[in-house]
Amino acid sequence: MSAAAMKHVNAKFWIWMAVAAGLLLVLMANAHMVYVALWSQPDCIDHVKRGTSVAEAGKFSAASSSCTPRH
Repeated sequence: MSAAAMKHVNAKFWIWMAVAAGLLLVLMANAHMVYVALWSQPDCIDHVKRGTSVAEAGKFSAASSSCTPRH
């Protein structure tokens, strides 16, 4: 094999390695998102309760709360 042919083979190898690394990165990111979606259990956060006025900027009320009230 000539030096030019070896250079071409070497370039193709690194291009394919970069493609494989990119695909692996995408697969790992998606696997992480699936893991977080299935196994995370976020705590309930404080929010404006239904029926009270929202007087302050940046305060929001949940459409319907999935948190059970603590007694």
